[in-house]
Amino acid sequence: MLRLDIERGKMNNPKILMVIAPKDFQGREYGETKREFIEHGFKVVTASERVGECIEKFGSKVMAEVSIGDINPHDYEAIVFIGGPGAADFFHYSEALHLAKEAFEAGKIVGAICIAPTILANADILRGKNVTAFETEKEKLQQKGANFTGKEVEVDGNIVTANGPEASEEFAEEIAKLIS
Repeated sequence: MLRLDIERGKMNNPKILMVIAPKDFQGREYGETKREFIEHGFKVVTASERVGECIEKFGSKVMAEVSIGDINPHDYEAIVFIGGPGAADFFHYSEALHLAKEAFEAGKIVGAICIAPTILANADILRGKNVTAFETEKEKLQQKGANFTGKEVEVDGNIVTANGPEASEEFAEEIAKLIS
């Protein structure tokens, strides 16, 4: 684990935005990734389609503090999309696609885990990039011009992708390294 807490404290706790579906997001991907970010000294803000209660696929509840449509990506060091079956609701959700594209174009770190890299592909920011995701997404990513590697975690420039819950900690670590 990176030990930059003292330096980060001087940076006023850089913020990371985590985007979850209103229902059926992957709780382990969210929880483990968020825990790692907090341990690294980041302030984590949770977003969804709307402000309020979101329910992960096994029934746990999380509060979204901000709506995707109200986000200024310039306020965050990284924008991270969490997977799980509910993430498919964002595959063609214009506000999620716009957020991903705007963050990428602003040079922010953009991360996605599990099936969520398809959101990035549909935002047209993965063309020519090495990426990974849950195996079911391979063809969708390749159709959008991404180079699917099948690794647990893949970093290509300011894009970080991961294939599922088992990769959550490494996914968070790679994002933290890019911020520091």
